[in-house]
Amino acid sequence: MKQLAILSGKGGTGKTTVATTLSTIVKNKIMADCDVEAPNLNIVLQGEIIEKQDFYGKETAVIDRDKCIECGLCEELCRFDAISNFEVYPYYCEGCGLCMYKCPVEAIKLVEEKTGHVIYAKTKSEEKVVYAELFPGADGSGKLVTEVRKKAKEVSDDNDEYLIIDGTPGIGCPVLASATGVDLVLIVTEPTLSGFADMKRVLSAIESFKIPSVVCVNKWDLNKEVSQQIEKYCEENNIVVVGKIDFDETVVKALKNLQSLSSYPDSTAYQQIYKMWLRIKEILDEGVESK
Repeated sequence: MKQLAILSGKGGTGKTTVATTLSTIVKNKIMADCDVEAPNLNIVLQGEIIEKQDFYGKETAVIDRDKCIECGLCEELCRFDAISNFEVYPYYCEGCGLCMYKCPVEAIKLVEEKTGHVIYAKTKSEEKVVYAELFPGADGSGKLVTEVRKKAKEVSDDNDEYLIIDGTPGIGCPVLASATGVDLVLIVTEPTLSGFADMKRVLSAIESFKIPSVVCVNKWDLNKEVSQQIEKYCEENNIVVVGKIDFDETVVKALKNLQSLSSYPDSTAYQQIYKMWLRIKEILDEGVESK
């Protein structure tokens, strides 16, 4: 199964619009939403939940007051200020375990804490969608992304040729967890100076993992000067620009109606994404070499 991760350096570039459109263009695939802090792929695809699993992303110290002799050593040692008056504040606790190991009467233990869910859904057309929900303020986004990808492989079968991953913006842990081990990364950028700068940051992060990348410039015609700068940069660095998508008000209409752009197959943006997929498929099927 070939794996394509769709990333962007910043939010709002159109990454999820591209992903939802590909969800109907590409046959024999699984969709995975790895933006675990703000998943929205299934909102557009309107999948019905088939399975929902609890995710335990961290461990938190718990003090047994019956055993505790109130020596104060745990509070003294905790560098995160998570212990006060012989109680643990879970939002401060990093689960390092130092207090547990140093407690002279073994009154402290680490307990797994539920921090989210991994969800498997199917659309009306039997499309498979895997996504997750990280609880507000919870840690472990990178681990949760890994669990989403594991679940996607678990529910796959011999007919599934592609895993399409809708990643998260930026260059943080969940981004790298989304891209690790994939066959190709598609970076969706926009023709703004901030979009251009963030695109370069993502490319640099992905390149350190020796993962081949291609670029799509969304809404390229809104600022043709910056679009040309992006294309020139890609050409100088041997990065293929697989697509340029016009600003198309049909995209706004589709989002307002909670629809995929595929509901408007005659739209300019849909046709351009379709052609872009043919180029991406060609690269995936030919096999890509790491830089």
